[in-house]
Amino acid sequence: MGFSMSSVFNCTGHDIRVPDIVDSDGAWLVDAGGNRYLDLESGVWCLPLGHKHPRINAAMARQAESIAHTGFCYSSNIVEQAARSVLSIADMDAGQCVFLSSGSEAVELARQMCRHIAPDAATLCLHDAYFGSYSATTERGDGWFEFDWQECAICPDREDCKSDCPRLQGIPDAVSIFAFEPGSASGFVRFPPVSLIKNITRLIQGRGGKILVNEVTTGMGRTGAWFGCNHYEIDPDFLCMGKGLGNGYPVSALAINRRTAKELEQGTFRYMQSHQNDPMAAAIAHEVIAVFRDENLIRKAADKGKKFLAALQTLTDDNNIREVRGRGMIYGIDFVDGEVGDRIYEGLLKQGYIVCNRGGMFRIDPPLVTEEADFMGFVDVFRNLLAAEVAATG
Repeated sequence: MGFSMSSVFNCTGHDIRVPDIVDSDGAWLVDAGGNRYLDLESGVWCLPLGHKHPRINAAMARQAESIAHTGFCYSSNIVEQAARSVLSIADMDAGQCVFLSSGSEAVELARQMCRHIAPDAATLCLHDAYFGSYSATTERGDGWFEFDWQECAICPDREDCKSDCPRLQGIPDAVSIFAFEPGSASGFVRFPPVSLIKNITRLIQGRGGKILVNEVTTGMGRTGAWFGCNHYEIDPDFLCMGKGLGNGYPVSALAINRRTAKELEQGTFRYMQSHQNDPMAAAIAHEVIAVFRDENLIRKAADKGKKFLAALQTLTDDNNIREVRGRGMIYGIDFVDGEVGDRIYEGLLKQGYIVCNRGGMFRIDPPLVTEEADFMGFVDVFRNLLAAEVAATG
């Protein structure tokens, strides 16, 4: 008997291809017909520990036995414990933390705080950055300055960008907030040069401004470090995290360094949301971080990620794959012809592999617990499908 999703309004832009998942385990999914799928999208980046992790399920059950939700005038000690865990991985031990429900909200809150501290400040972002689903960040009109770094990517001095570069000197004086997404590039997996980001950061900090980093996608070990900004050796004022922080549960966090938190405390800033600092969300985030530490997943993601990237890069050819790029366990694969990509996507799905197809580009971000043999099996199937394409075109 078929399974219908006719009562669910789908506005994601992605077709639901497997509507009848009935079980999951680690990186694997199982549908009602017993077919298994390797989830190489991590449920939209959200499952670094894989599906149905026993320790996360146990943490949820424990917290449900005491209190899952609180109000504005009462709380639970687990929220303080989780905040300390978040601040420790963000290198902001003396700072403060807010738990929310989505990464978009964490970024939105951070920018509201920036604007509260400096109402007239303009925000610089890279031209291909994504900050969430709210119009305040998707509709970049007044108050935003987009820096197109495409020229920087091919500049001969990109690895040693100078602060007196004319393009940097052209950043308006009104800009004193830098909102940085370190490597997702709206899901297209592009990494700006380290020297460029360091120079932009120095410029903004020299103006007494704020550095806001969106780690919703690139955080929680995805790039082989706790956070994507660790590869750029910068110290943000705000660090936004989500997705992997809850391992599938809707929780995000905004970490704020001590100096900025003090500035906000001295003002009149207010923000209220019904699920702000919920104990259930905090308990899950706290346990996710503990699992990362206990299982040494940051180092494993870095080591495993190098092997996975090297395997994917062997697929590059003159016929179908233009480029494979990645860092840690986040990869982008550009097709020469988007129609070929669509056919490969269909072939992979039929053989039990789920990737994200962005129309001429695959985004692959497997759970950090994905077994090497399973991933290499995927690469072999991918290679065979590519060979069939070449054979079909003569």
